[in-house]
Amino acid sequence: MDFTTIVGIVGGLFFIISAIMDGGDISNFVDMPSVAIVMGGVVCSVIASFPFSMLKNVGMHMKKLISAKEYAPEPVINTIAEFAQLARRNGLLALEDKANALEDPFFKQGILLVVDAMEADKVRELLETEVDNMSARHEEEVAIYDKSSQYAPAFGMIGTLVGLINMLKSMDLSDGASNSLGASMATALITTFYGCILANLVFMPIAKKLRIRNEEEVIYKQIIIEGVMSIQAGENPKIIREKLTSLLRQKQQKQILTGKGETPAGKGMKKGKRKAA
Repeated sequence: MDFTTIVGIVGGLFFIISAIMDGGDISNFVDMPSVAIVMGGVVCSVIASFPFSMLKNVGMHMKKLISAKEYAPEPVINTIAEFAQLARRNGLLALEDKANALEDPFFKQGILLVVDAMEADKVRELLETEVDNMSARHEEEVAIYDKSSQYAPAFGMIGTLVGLINMLKSMDLSDGASNSLGASMATALITTFYGCILANLVFMPIAKKLRIRNEEEVIYKQIIIEGVMSIQAGENPKIIREKLTSLLRQKQQKQILTGKGETPAGKGMKKGKRKAA
C-alpha cells in the first residue's frame, strides 16, 4: 500500500492546525456555512462539468492513490525474455498457448498479433494507439481534480463576498456596531481559507499522484510494445532484456541486471494484469 498521499494531506492539516493553535483558537476557523459554500459549490460545479460516466470512477481513483505499484516492469521483462527464447527455439506459433494463458489483455493482444504474422508497423501502430487512448482517458479523469482545484478558491472568494456583503448590510455606525468589524471580517475570510486548503492540499496532490500512476502504466505498456516488436524481429533474449531495462530508472536497471529485482514472473504479472482504465 502507498499511503504517501494520505500522510501528506494529514501532515499538512496537522501543521496548519498547530500553527492556528499557537496563540490562537481553533474555533475561530470553524464555520459550517463557509464549509457548505466551498464544499457544496465545488461538488455541484464538478457534477455540472463532467458526465456521470467519468464521475462514477472517483472511487477507483481513491483506490489508485493508496494502492501499491500496480504495473511492476521487472516481471514482464523476464516474461518477454522467456517468450523471446521460446520463439527463437520453436518459432512464433509456439507463443500462442503462452499468450492465451496471459491475463493482461494488452500483453496478450500484442503477442497474438505477432503470432498472426501481422506486419510489424501495423502491430506497433495498434498497440501505441491503445496506449494513447488510455492516456487520454486518464487525463480526462484527472481533469476532475484540476477543475476542483480551480473551483475551490473561487467558491472561497464567493463565500468571502457573501460574508462581506452581509457584514456591510448589517453595520450601523451610529450604534457603535463598527466595533465588531474585525470579527465579522475574519468570519468572511474563512471561506477563502477553506478554498485554498482544499485546492493546494487535497485536489492538486490527488491530480499529481494520478498522473504518476498513469506514467507508470504507460512505461509498463511501452516495455510490452518494445518487447513484442523485438520478439517479432527475432532478437536475442539478452539484448531484449537490456533494451527493455534501459527504459527504467538506473536503480531499477541495476536490480534487474543483477537479478535482485522482483524476478518471480507470477507475482509481478499479477500486478500488471489489471485491465487499463
